[in-house]
Order: sequence, then C-alpha cells, then structure tokens
Amino acid sequence: MKISSMNYLFKQGMKNIWTNRIMSVASFCVLMVSLLLVGFMMLFIANINQFVGGIENKNEVVIFLEDVSDSQIAAMQNTLNDMDNVSSVVFYSKEEALEDMKASMENADDLFGYVEDNPLPDAFRIRIADIEKISGTLMEINKMDGIDSIKSPTDFINILTGLKSFIGIISAVVLAALIVVSLVIISNASRASVDIRKREIAIMKLVGATNTFIKVPFFVEGMFIGILAGIAAAAVTAVGYSELVKMLSQDMTLWSIMSINGFIPLKSVIWQLSAGYIIVGTVIGALGTVMSTRKYLKV
Repeated sequence: MKISSMNYLFKQGMKNIWTNRIMSVASFCVLMVSLLLVGFMMLFIANINQFVGGIENKNEVVIFLEDVSDSQIAAMQNTLNDMDNVSSVVFYSKEEALEDMKASMENADDLFGYVEDNPLPDAFRIRIADIEKISGTLMEINKMDGIDSIKSPTDFINILTGLKSFIGIISAVVLAALIVVSLVIISNASRASVDIRKREIAIMKLVGATNTFIKVPFFVEGMFIGILAGIAAAAVTAVGYSELVKMLSQDMTLWSIMSINGFIPLKSVIWQLSAGYIIVGTVIGALGTVMSTRKYLKV
C-alpha cells in the first residue's frame, strides 16, 4: 500500500473518532474503566503480598543452647549460616538476655540482687528465608549438638502460610474474572461502535474497497482511543492511589501492630503500570474494533 494511501486512511480513522464521537466517548469510557478495574486490582494484590511478606520477614526462631564453650558456639554459628533456608543468624548471649530482662522489669536490681549466677541460657536468634520450609529446617537444626530447646512461632507460621495460599488463589480468581468481564464489555462496546456504520462498510465493499482499506481506519480509531484510555487510566490511578494511600496512612498504629511498614510507593510502579495501561489499551482497542468489522466484510 502506498504511503499516500496510508496517510489518507490514518486521517480517515482520526476523522471517524470525531464523526462518531458519541460511540468513541462510550468506547473510551468503557476501556478506561476496565483498565482501572484490572490496574487497581493488581495494586491491591501487590500490596497484600507485600503486607504478608513483611509479616513473614518478622518471623524469628530462638535456639537455646546448653552450657557450651565459645569454640562450640562459633562452630554452631557457622553451621547455621551455611543452612540454605536460614537468612540471618545472631548470637544472643545470656548476659544480654539478663540485661534486657532487667530493663523490662521494675525493681529489677532488688529482684536479681540475690541471684549470683546468671540462670539464662545463651541463644541464637535466626530468621527463616522460606517459612513454608521451616519444618525441614527445624529438623536439621535439632540434629546439632549443644541445643537445649527451640522456640518457634509454629502456629503463627501455619496461619500465615494458609493465609498466603488463600490470598493467592482468591487474587488469581478475581483478577481472571475481571479480565474476562472487561474483555467482554470492551468487545461489546467495539461491536456497537461498528454496528452503527455497517451500512457504510457495505457500500465501501460494494464499490470495490479491499478488506484492508476498510479495516485500517477502524484500526487507527481503536488504537487512538485505546492510547487515550490508557493515559487517562494512568492519570486516574496516580491521583486515586496517592489519595487512598494518604488516607489509609494517617494512622499507622494498626499497620505497626501488624508489622507492616507501609504501602507500595506509587513512584516504584507508576511507570510500569502506565506502560501496561497504554499497551493493553492500544492492543484491545485496535484489535477489538477491527475484529468487530469482520462479519460486515462478507458482502
């Protein structure tokens, strides 16, 4: 196809947006709302995963030691550091434990003044990299010599693991349902936009216009509407998400109790999300409009 012809078809597609402005606005709104639904759902899922991950990272296993020598403690620390599922190891001496206990109690000096020997054991505080594999890690630790007991938040970890799986399944189902519903709505909007011009398509076909010649203006029209919808969805998301986070962050007491540091910063996701909006909006807008012309090209 000649460049002049492509230029004409491009201009025709842009002209069609204004000529059929009511349906263009309807398609734009439907596409923008659909993109927003999916986009905000993805942000919600991402934040939930961050919250769960933040709580997950707070888990701590305390390993209480028997009366062992300094060399044994060093060897045990090296062994723990070499374990695949252990992310950090901190030695917590009985002297530190006693000082912390005194600091947390009133009249501690009077209470502990009669105690000559420190009754508390040395310990290691470790963090588990993957809490779903904690059972195997604890079994491996229990095989080490010099361990008196292990304190692990097993019940909490089981609840957290179940919650993580449940959120993953629900999020996948809801997101898939939103995508399907959005595609159906967008497809119907595109079909309605093309339906009102079926007579125009039939006349063009009868006078000898090729399928490509007819499709290109619709492609340009749908593509441009998709780009505008993507840009608008990105702008609404930027403003809406910022205001929502600001409102929910006014009182961080609840989040602190839940060991949640905060929401995902907008600046860390806005460019990827905007690019996704524009790309998806362009593809769906262009292909949806062109595919809706197919049944009218059989004349």
